[in-house]
Amino acid sequence: MLLPLLTTAVLLSLPPADSLSRTERALARYATTSIAEALALLERLVNVNSGTQNLAGVREVGRILRAEYDALGFITRWEDGASFGRAGHLVAERTGTGPRVLLIGHLDTVFEPDSPFQRWERLSDSTAKGPGSTDMKGGDVIMLQALKALKASGQLERMSITVVLNGDEESPGAPIAAARRVLVEAGARSQIAIGFEDGDGDPTTAVAARRGFTGWTLRVKGMPAHSSQIFREDIGPGAIYEAARMLNEFRLQLGGDPLRTFNAGVAAGGTTVTLDSTGTRAQAFGKSNIVPEHFTVSGDLRVITPEAATAAKARMQAIVGSASPRTLATITFDDGYPPMAPTAGNLALLASLDRASRDLGLGAVGMDNPARAGAADVSFIAATVPQVIDGMGPGGTGGHTVNETADLRSFAMQIARTAVLLHRITKVDGTSRTPVVP
Repeated sequence: MLLPLLTTAVLLSLPPADSLSRTERALARYATTSIAEALALLERLVNVNSGTQNLAGVREVGRILRAEYDALGFITRWEDGASFGRAGHLVAERTGTGPRVLLIGHLDTVFEPDSPFQRWERLSDSTAKGPGSTDMKGGDVIMLQALKALKASGQLERMSITVVLNGDEESPGAPIAAARRVLVEAGARSQIAIGFEDGDGDPTTAVAARRGFTGWTLRVKGMPAHSSQIFREDIGPGAIYEAARMLNEFRLQLGGDPLRTFNAGVAAGGTTVTLDSTGTRAQAFGKSNIVPEHFTVSGDLRVITPEAATAAKARMQAIVGSASPRTLATITFDDGYPPMAPTAGNLALLASLDRASRDLGLGAVGMDNPARAGAADVSFIAATVPQVIDGMGPGGTGGHTVNETADLRSFAMQIARTAVLLHRITKVDGTSRTPVVP
């Protein structure tokens, strides 16, 4: 391999003498000696367009990866997505004697067939760009290669592992309950879960908490009249001024917490207003000499815990409920992704990852700032699985843009970290069969 990849290989092949077992040394060696195979598979996956709406492309990526899991001895199945308007999901499962671990990825990207960004391109000896190179075909490859390392060392056979690769993470199907049923059911049977999104693109951090996503729609109705009469006691401020007052109250009463954001994304006001069912396209008609009768705005709310979501919704509802005279207002909420709170279990799993990384000679792994992380599929199982982390994908930059670029030096690191972590957390106590947390 080229020089930066060789440097990583040397680093992983020479861990501190007293920190790793013989098996763990073998896992580290596999991570580096198989890196050419890993990058070849990544290139193959990237060159298959799997934009969420390209159902055939998503299925093709699933087919390629299904063959890989079949070869590892997993029992695989394809869960069709017709009931929620998407391609479907790949599920691979094996049962051993340890705690059940759920590994989470996705097959789709944001780049549909009409995107100009379609192919893998090697930029240098340590970087390459392409759709999904980091989000998250890169993470899918890291997950798979870690399992191959465990297979080669004879450790995979003892493990209980479920892999769920969703086909619609970038644009979930509806109803969301149907689209995430397979993942939720897998979470209900698991004790540990690891997601392979790329997080903030920095392999020195992992995700132990993510904010959830709740959509909201505010509708305000005012008294229509000639504009010369606005603010009169029997006319009131009209819909636009009243909505502006409420939005400003949101800012004043909910602002100041970096882990709580509330964005107003689309707004329209006037004599008549229409907002489409997706909340992304609005039309309005009005005139400057008419007090506007209607105003509609849609946005999102992101918080770190379910309790914070409940409190924020109550505050927003109270603001809307105190409408000015001659106006009426309603706000509705549409829960999308639940929050992933920074629980003690999540932090313990992060500490296990940190220890594995240090023992490999790869340095510390800290907690990603939840204010910088968006929603992800791991959130759907965060409330039921005792220990969860995410962000085990590759390093890189430019996610969701035509400059999505993977740091190829990070792959061997993340494969080794994952393999050693899985080896350690799936060990069992001879009597209680509980996970041993390093």
